Amino acid sequence: MYEPIRSKSVHSTVDGPDPDFPHRSREEELDIQLAGHLAALLAVTDELRAAETSADLDTAAERLAEQVGRLRGGRTPVRAPMSGARREKSSTALHRRAHALAGRALVVAASRADTAAAILAAERMDAHTAALEPRELASR
Repeated sequence: MYEPIRSKSVHSTVDGPDPDFPHRSREEELDIQLAGHLAALLAVTDELRAAETSADLDTAAERLAEQVGRLRGGRTPVRAPMSGARREKSSTALHRRAHALAGRALVVAASRADTAAAILAAERMDAHTAALEPRELASR
């Protein structure tokens, strides 16, 4: 009724894992994921810094860059140069995006048990929530 299988399965693990295929540990995967979320948060923070001047945003950007560098083995993150040209995105949308990214970073940092990154992500969530509250009250 069915023809027998004549070749080995491509999914066969009889000989163990393929040494030519790179495998990462769970911790390495979480490091990569956390660095990505923090780098995205840094990019949005830099956009906000271009739109509005704030010492808090400057400090946050430096701390985020430091954490991304630590997670990436000392490589500094690529950053957009600060320009005088304003972007068309509203500050409210940027704060919402930054809040969401900080939340994602917080979840990964908590699962990785990275206290420094978790504290930074939580502080950024609080800062973006505080920045959004007066805007949302004014729009009502």
